[in-house]
Amino acid sequence: MKIKDIDKSLYRQRLNRVIIGFITTLAVLSLVFGSILIAMFSEPIIEVAISAGEEQVSNFKYNFMGVLLSLFSCALILHRVKNTALFEEIYYVWQLKQIHNLIYRKLKKIKMLAFEDNDINAMIVLNYYYITLKQVYLLDDNTLTISALNKEQQKLEDLKLSKNITIDIEQFNKDMIASF
Repeated sequence: MKIKDIDKSLYRQRLNRVIIGFITTLAVLSLVFGSILIAMFSEPIIEVAISAGEEQVSNFKYNFMGVLLSLFSCALILHRVKNTALFEEIYYVWQLKQIHNLIYRKLKKIKMLAFEDNDINAMIVLNYYYITLKQVYLLDDNTLTISALNKEQQKLEDLKLSKNITIDIEQFNKDMIASF
């Protein structure tokens, strides 16, 4: 996956809009779907006052189904609009985070191969991981762990210099992760 330059303010603005829109849509659709399901399937309550010994009718399952239907609807909407211009930056960062997750699951082995066995593919994956992780950290204002990331990235740079290895970020291919 190619690295893109992302305007941080535009990314944050669009992400905030999507989050607010998602939460609002989820809440409204949950109420609508829950109300429709209750109206269609719930038993009508004839008596207004319920005596002490009677069981109260619960509409929890209909409300829960309404939430599930609204969550499914929101996911479907997001899936349909993910390739639009409005979602370009958000979808790019989401894809990066998926790749980071794949790499993180194998990070211990990748680091071992890179630093102990001088495996070029492991170095390429680590290089991509560190560069893109730094980009995501800066976009998400995650400055607490960026110093640790910089140290790890510097260790990789030192290894590349000591072994006289040149690695370009364009060499990375997502399929490389599967080989570890």
